[in-house]
Amino acid sequence: MKLTILSRNLGAFCVGLLLLSSTAFGQAIERIEPPFWWVGMQSPALQLLVHGPNVAALQLQIHYPGVRVIKQHRTSNANYLFVDLQLDGTTQPGQIELEFVKTDTQAVVLRQRYTLHQRKPESSQRQGFGPKDAIYLVVPDRFANGNPHNDSISTLSERTNRAAPSGRHGGDIEGLRQHLRYIAGLGFTQIWPTPLTENNALQYSYHGYASTDFYQVDARLGSNASYAAMVQEAKQIGLGVIQDIVLNHIGQGHWWMQDLPSPDWLNQWPQYTQTQHAHISIPDPHAAQADRQQYTDGWFVPEMPDLNQRNPLLANYLMQMSIWWVEYADLSGIRMDTHSYSDKAFLAQWSERLVSEYPKLSIVGEEWSPLPAVVAYWQKGKKNHDGYLAATPSLIDFPLHGAMLDALNDTNPGHSGLMKLYEALAQDFVYADASKLVLMDGNHDTSRLFSLLNEDLALYKMALIYLATTQRIPQFFYGTELLLTSPKQRDDGIVRADFPGGWPSDPVNAFTGKGLSTEQMHAQQFVRQLFNWRKTAMAVHEGHLLHYVPSEGSYVYFRLSPQQKLMIVMNKNTQAIQLDTKRFAQVLPIGATVRNVLDGSTAAVAVGLRVAARSAVIFEIED
Repeated sequence: MKLTILSRNLGAFCVGLLLLSSTAFGQAIERIEPPFWWVGMQSPALQLLVHGPNVAALQLQIHYPGVRVIKQHRTSNANYLFVDLQLDGTTQPGQIELEFVKTDTQAVVLRQRYTLHQRKPESSQRQGFGPKDAIYLVVPDRFANGNPHNDSISTLSERTNRAAPSGRHGGDIEGLRQHLRYIAGLGFTQIWPTPLTENNALQYSYHGYASTDFYQVDARLGSNASYAAMVQEAKQIGLGVIQDIVLNHIGQGHWWMQDLPSPDWLNQWPQYTQTQHAHISIPDPHAAQADRQQYTDGWFVPEMPDLNQRNPLLANYLMQMSIWWVEYADLSGIRMDTHSYSDKAFLAQWSERLVSEYPKLSIVGEEWSPLPAVVAYWQKGKKNHDGYLAATPSLIDFPLHGAMLDALNDTNPGHSGLMKLYEALAQDFVYADASKLVLMDGNHDTSRLFSLLNEDLALYKMALIYLATTQRIPQFFYGTELLLTSPKQRDDGIVRADFPGGWPSDPVNAFTGKGLSTEQMHAQQFVRQLFNWRKTAMAVHEGHLLHYVPSEGSYVYFRLSPQQKLMIVMNKNTQAIQLDTKRFAQVLPIGATVRNVLDGSTAAVAVGLRVAARSAVIFEIED
């Protein structure tokens, strides 16, 4: 039998699965995951998943200083062996010889090497992202094609077809790497690429949310090594990288599906059962258990098998996999997809395990609900009615995103709609820490911001100023700076359009400005100015927020810190307004001067403050 070596392209870390010997017993090790590990981790525990024909008939023994075999687990599938190891404080980096012996004769029938690397210095104290940061979300397949040679791969099913809106278009990690300085130049400090792991599906594989190999970057995007190298280059210019990880489901083509470790590895039903997407059913004190079960255990689609995180071996696998990517790729954070669809006890355990290894690591969960109380339920520190203790530090603020769009689009002549924005923010008392929430202009699952605002440039600017100055971590969707459009009804292929200039044949190149319209160039420069200013705005990073009830078509709020005081005014009126500044005497001293941070103009506020029609303005208060 030909023996498999698990090494595929794991790059500069010298992946440590070198098969040493064959066997006359007809057995082989086909996979060991994690593929390697590190000494000096906070937890001394390491659990190996070993896969190969009838491997459960073997036992693992190790003779390596500081490494002990604690326990070996077997499932109903004889092709799996799960081994608990303990690495004590004296363990040195190096190659462990794994000896697999037959249980009856104690004869060694397989030997294989497994590498322990030295952990990076200060790895446990890596800094995550927070209110000082601004996140740029990209769909790598649609951003830039830096290496046309990997567009189609013979071992992967779907080929590149740029003419198909839902096909693969050829963007990759190399394309992202080549344009890191463009992203940093816009003023962003973090990059969030949609999932990069292998998605070997017949169609719709470009989005990345149906992994077929948790430990391998999709070869059409690059390699593990090229990903790690890109992260390092990004860090050198002040960009952290957030990895998108999916724990709720896998793709139908995942290698597990050919040989499940156990029947309860998946949430299985007598017949196909889809989730009912009722997010509120989990915190609902009156919910039927059947509804809760269908929400968490139902599948998204038949092509995405739903994982059962109540299985302790799978739960541990997913936790170790997440830690492995943080350590290997040197990440600043994790975005956790379809957050609340997973088992909620597992979610708390997963987050706690990550934070125990990396106390400053940032984790943001996707909880797509318009209700603040539902989003708040999942945030660390929230005192919930049912005693559930969440451990995820941050969530995406879908409620405030929706309120922002509703407020700006409101055309009722009797009011400005800004009260909707005020009331949404006024509900921050339900959150454990609202400042850690991520507010987006849109993402890969929503229609484009400019389209949702009816291609109104004034409203677009208001939205971005609010995004940049309210008490949230802003997340920006690639191409928003170019006023990219889409249908208002969801159309993923068009929403995730190719970034102009990401392909050599593109007639428009947003990286250089070639072919952009005057309006696009104006918007791009506006984003660049706004978010580069934000990088220095201490009141935005750490100041508290004070706001006033909207009045006569305007909304005023302040960001206040010891170092800086900011006043933000949103005026939806079709004419300029003269604000009566006496209303804001609590924070706006008589005789103060304010400076418009985007155009540099100054004004005295003793006799009022003029704000142009249909605009948002950021004033810095100069006492």
